[in-house]
Amino acid sequence: MHGVAVTDAAIDRIKDMIISGELAPGDRLPKEADLAERLGLSRNSLREAVRALALINVLDVRQGDGTYVTSLEPHLLLDALSFVVDFHRDDTVLQFFQVRRILEPAATAMAATQMSDTDIENLRKILDSLPPEPSVEQLVANDLEFHQRIAAGSGNAVLCSLIESLSGPTTRARVWRGLTQEGALGKTREQHVAIYEAIAARQPEVARAWATVHVAGVEEWLRQAL
Repeated sequence: MHGVAVTDAAIDRIKDMIISGELAPGDRLPKEADLAERLGLSRNSLREAVRALALINVLDVRQGDGTYVTSLEPHLLLDALSFVVDFHRDDTVLQFFQVRRILEPAATAMAATQMSDTDIENLRKILDSLPPEPSVEQLVANDLEFHQRIAAGSGNAVLCSLIESLSGPTTRARVWRGLTQEGALGKTREQHVAIYEAIAARQPEVARAWATVHVAGVEEWLRQAL
């Protein structure tokens, strides 16, 4: 337990250096021996702390070049969340969907006012690129891209990264497999078009409503399937 506590203390010290601005995004950490001495830590506990912070994309260890603070951008820091989401059990998958039902409609409403005309045109192209008889793989790729473009179109990087983290390809593939068996493909396509049209018409509340219906429909199917 003592070793863990010392590593935790080392993590806190490095975190404090970043939060205080002493280490900025992209900065290189001082040499291991110097930093360990300065922080009053053993080199071993410092090494463990660096390893832990590298795992969650706070630090980037470059062999032969040193250790750097990453860009600390939301998509990097929330990457660990998507890793966790893929491990969810059946009893928690609905909880992830409930969070999506809160976040996605908000992002969709924001996209209706924030997306550029070009971005909206590209959204239409994504819808049109789906063949009449798509495979599950094509559906998953198309669905992911459609929703990612909308999340990015919200203009909020944290919201976008959270949504992407919560809706990994693993869950989507499973859902699509079920939906195609249920013959729900037509309904889903109609909802995608309705979401697109509300965004294109710059109607945030209509876009929010369609996104809510869309996520809630999948959530309801999942509830019955589990």
